[in-house]
Amino acid sequence: MFQRCTTRGSLPDKTDDELATLDVTALVRYGIGFGGLHRTTLFGDGAVGAAVALDRQGVLPRAIAFLAEVVRSGGTTYAAALPGPVQAAAQLVRGWVQSAASLIRTVDGDQGVARWLESVSAIMALRLTYRTRTAGPGSG
Repeated sequence: MFQRCTTRGSLPDKTDDELATLDVTALVRYGIGFGGLHRTTLFGDGAVGAAVALDRQGVLPRAIAFLAEVVRSGGTTYAAALPGPVQAAAQLVRGWVQSAASLIRTVDGDQGVARWLESVSAIMALRLTYRTRTAGPGSG
């Protein structure tokens, strides 16, 4: 299942295990703070790594999509202050959002964070759909 992943701006052929060990908090900090190749890596390997980590903790894609809407509606700082934006992985997600909140000062910045969270959610949904479709009858 998705054992190899190649994304633009990344090293080719990273496994799920390698992507799951990425320091997504640092990728958020640099991707949001500096842009350019850092942002490309955040939306590439960072989004896939975040999706793998969240999937392994049993988080559903809709929880991350909801968090993206909270960021879009209330801002990154507001979302970072919530008691548990995603219960199953609250500490992990809170670290990412707090890292972004420490840098975001504009609505455009909030939109960028929301877009990244939506990307993570979309990748999670694709992984879930693929897993469901390839499992087949009687393999559960």
